Amino acid sequence: MKKILIIEDDVVLRETTAEILELENYKVVTASNGKRGVEQARIMLPDLIICDIMMPELDGYDVFKLLSEEDKTKKIPFIFMSAKTEMKDVRRGMDLGADDYLTKPVQEELLLSAIESRLAKAELLNETHIAVEEKVEEEVDETLLDILNLEDLKNYFCDFGTLKLYKKGEPIYKERENSNSVYLVYKGKVKGVKIDEFGKELIITVNKDDDIFGFSALFDGSRNYESAIAMEKVEIMSVSKNIIQQILKNNYQLSLDIFQLINDNLTEVKDQLLQMAYGSMRRKTAKTILKFAHKMRQTPTNSINISRRDLASVAGIATESLIRTLTDLKKEGVIEIEGRNIRIVDLEKLKAIY
Repeated sequence: MKKILIIEDDVVLRETTAEILELENYKVVTASNGKRGVEQARIMLPDLIICDIMMPELDGYDVFKLLSEEDKTKKIPFIFMSAKTEMKDVRRGMDLGADDYLTKPVQEELLLSAIESRLAKAELLNETHIAVEEKVEEEVDETLLDILNLEDLKNYFCDFGTLKLYKKGEPIYKERENSNSVYLVYKGKVKGVKIDEFGKELIITVNKDDDIFGFSALFDGSRNYESAIAMEKVEIMSVSKNIIQQILKNNYQLSLDIFQLINDNLTEVKDQLLQMAYGSMRRKTAKTILKFAHKMRQTPTNSINISRRDLASVAGIATESLIRTLTDLKKEGVIEIEGRNIRIVDLEKLKAIY
């Protein structure tokens, strides 16, 4: 049953028009002024709106303007019905984008004909829109068949993904939220963190340029295992989980490559947990510095720019303990420290501690 909203301040005309339409098997809702009409339209999302022009609160022109600016109501067929019969008034209504302009008093046959034609037009436009969307989806599906390996997948992220910039400390997603996308670090570094019952942050992964993360989204109904937070200003490309699932469905080898990535990440997390449980302060600190140097593709002669808090979080020790250990390693000539920058001076000695 089609729903029609009548916005009319004249009680008799409003009730008479409603009765005519109800007899034609339309579901009718009425509003006595423009303001109430806008509220009703937003709530019920009718299939068609019939609106007077001269009304209290908001006139018909303002009603149409407000509804045409909102995505969920802008495509609703809109018919002005008014006693204003001058050509300039009719032209103004049609220039705004209304579907029809009827002058009072309106013959019943003319009213019903206008409604039927506008509803039919709306249905045809909707069917055309759906057909276009289905065609686009088919074209996208063919594109997905060309993704054969991880490099192809990364190229797809760059070509078709959604780019978003994040400031340092800004979350890309939060733990336990629904997983809706998979992400690629286009530029910068992102840390994956878990928060324990005492509010302490534990870094479990660090993702740099060209790394894919957010694999929780591969599974229906899943939630994020960790929070992902920008370690600096980063550029992130995202692709919806539905697209990623389609890609993997069509490529067995790529699916294996993705699961290998997941397995590698899990192995790193397990090693980190063992280090936290059994490693000494010096060993934990040495291993963490080496891990960051490797993850960021830094050579010993280059500096690692990382906060003490993040280092301590990965190492699984208190920040104060980490700072004391770094000071000792500096005194021993193993590392050099300048502000946030740490440079490995004696790589073999650092490896020996690890």
